Amino acid sequence: MSSSSESSSGSSLTFLSGSTAAAIDEALMGPEVDFTLDELVELAGLACAHAVARCYPLASLSGSVMVICGPGNNGADGLVCARHLRLFGYEVQVLYPKEPKKDLYKKLLKQLAAFEVPVLAEWPEDGAGGGGAGAGEQSGRVGLIVDAIFGFSFSPSSGIREPYKALIERMVSSGIPVASIDVPSGWDVQQGDTAGTGLKPDMLISLTAPKECARGFKRRHHILGGRFIPPAISKRFGLHLPPFPSTEQIVDITEATKAAAAAAAAAEAGKGKGDKA
Repeated sequence: MSSSSESSSGSSLTFLSGSTAAAIDEALMGPEVDFTLDELVELAGLACAHAVARCYPLASLSGSVMVICGPGNNGADGLVCARHLRLFGYEVQVLYPKEPKKDLYKKLLKQLAAFEVPVLAEWPEDGAGGGGAGAGEQSGRVGLIVDAIFGFSFSPSSGIREPYKALIERMVSSGIPVASIDVPSGWDVQQGDTAGTGLKPDMLISLTAPKECARGFKRRHHILGGRFIPPAISKRFGLHLPPFPSTEQIVDITEATKAAAAAAAAAEAGKGKGDKA
């Protein structure tokens, strides 16, 4: 279990290993705090919807939002995100290729149906990535993909199974901007894109704290969500994160990530000079 922080100009940012992220989730759902998984998924998905709305305002987004959901809790975050985006006024469709087995996921699908969010089993074949049979009013060009396939517990060491491998390849080849939830799908939580997926999301939405693979993330937007960490747990795990402003569910850590990467590079360069001396 480990986490590490990089500091620059008096600020610091913690990056979590997969084991530490899992331990924090366990602590949040343990007797000390007693969050349920349902509550954490709701808060995480809401934060993701706020991140999308912040970085891709409804008035400027050309096309609908397609949320691609995987079989686990990252996918559940995506289902909640889709519902809130619908409530925010976005045209949304969900791509969910496998029937869920857990009650939580089934409930989330019922809620999407209640808000008339189309749920598709396959990538819509309209040449632009959006619409297609069953998409209803969502037919037309997709302007943003929310990647909610795999999270921090996924390991690409044994390969990426279908149908998710094909979906990741389709995301990459589509040319549509991608917003990944917590970890870009197919990436190793520690080392990044070791599987060679080529997925380079336009936005990364880190939940609780950024993961080790987010070090040096240099794309347009890096947003932190997950305003549900009690002070005692933050202290126990040594979390150093920027405060959430006012009533916001998210905070922009794009520049903080770049500063942390610069500090790490400078430290490494200094270490190299010291070794040569």
